[in-house]
Amino acid sequence: MEDCSFRPSTDSLDDPPNSRLFLVISKSITEDVIREHFSVFGEIQDIWMVKDKQTKESKGVSFVKFAKSSQACTAMEEMHGKCLAEGTKPIKVFMAQSRSSGSHRDVEDEELTRIFVMIPKTFTEDDLKETFKEYGDIEYCIIIKNKTTGESKGLGYVRYHKPSQAATAIENCDKTFRAILAEPRTKNSGADNDYFSNARADHATGDPGMSGYPFADASNYAMGDGRGSDIITRCLMVSSRASITQEQVYGLFDLIPGMDYCEMQRDPYGFNKGQAMIRYNNLGSAVYAKEKLNGFEYPPGNRLVVAYIDDGEDRSSPVGKMAMQLVAAQMMSMVWNGPSGPQLMKTSAGFAAPSVPQMPRVQTDVVLPPLKKLAPSDSWVKERLFVVFNPAPLPVDVLEDVFCRFGSLVEVYLVPGRNVGYMKYAERKNANDAMAALHGKVVNGVKLKVMLADPPKEESHKRQRTY
Repeated sequence: MEDCSFRPSTDSLDDPPNSRLFLVISKSITEDVIREHFSVFGEIQDIWMVKDKQTKESKGVSFVKFAKSSQACTAMEEMHGKCLAEGTKPIKVFMAQSRSSGSHRDVEDEELTRIFVMIPKTFTEDDLKETFKEYGDIEYCIIIKNKTTGESKGLGYVRYHKPSQAATAIENCDKTFRAILAEPRTKNSGADNDYFSNARADHATGDPGMSGYPFADASNYAMGDGRGSDIITRCLMVSSRASITQEQVYGLFDLIPGMDYCEMQRDPYGFNKGQAMIRYNNLGSAVYAKEKLNGFEYPPGNRLVVAYIDDGEDRSSPVGKMAMQLVAAQMMSMVWNGPSGPQLMKTSAGFAAPSVPQMPRVQTDVVLPPLKKLAPSDSWVKERLFVVFNPAPLPVDVLEDVFCRFGSLVEVYLVPGRNVGYMKYAERKNANDAMAALHGKVVNGVKLKVMLADPPKEESHKRQRTY
């Protein structure tokens, strides 16, 4: 084919969604070779080779369109990193971006593994899991409930381990579930796309009715830092320079009681703007959240900026001004005096904010063994684990806290300037136990990829001489 790109005018490119793959391949790979390797996964509707307009030579990029999403997902999972011909580099396989998406998606993209379903209001999480487990391994299920009554809203999320499993569930489940991939909520989304899912099932979900608040763009709101500012409100704007998800923001700010609303702000193209809108149902909780979490490092190394935004409430009365001044004065006093723990805050109306539980040093859904002592620093290192951190490395003390629990940890080493590190163990079994428990898991908002590391060359030589 002589197309310089895929065919954007074709209406069926993204029908069904996520059925088209984007391949990065060696320039010597032909269309026939691609078809030979990928046709085993299902019906290929078309292949487009990206070629230079002048020379007609391959640019090393192509697109493969499958008839079904599950076929494309399975091909992506199986073929990423494989070699198509002897002497060529391993190929890269991604889910091609749709017109509504900003980038290609890889096999570990969360948005390809989580589905949104309509269910009977009598369904429990066990019912939901039992219904959808036939399509693949389920990581978690969540039923969206009314925050006030605790009753099911007849909506839920199912998170699978693989994109192909989620796609198979959408294609084959009963049509009454109206299963679709769960997309992050945008400013224009409807109530059915309420998006507060989290692996922790005890996180209550936000009320879709809150979408009626006129929250559009953070730049349209006046902000104050509480010092010399008259603006103290129940609404906060959270800004982050690092990549952060709505689940992470929700999980952090929900530690403070009274949160009504949480939504990531996105531009007209759906891109994350690195800002989230938070609203509490009382002034005290908002003030406490602002003072406690402004400057808090989350994920580690990324300082959050938390500021008040004008929520449109009238505070022109003398009583309203007095209440804000009292809260501001008490909060500044607490900050400057260095409070050692949660303190009660009272407004002129006599409101007392509930104490906030201190966040544990290690926050994860993994069931960790008890702490164990580190092995002596001069211990023989029998196994090393290679760990990739996303979006940023955890502090060494936190890593020691987590990885020492499996026994015989000798040392934690982080590679300067990179999101990777090594865990050195004196016993192979302990290293394997740590890898099995922590690979793919999230600790303190950081996702870990834990793999066996190749032994250093000098260490290999030593082993050869020893044995």
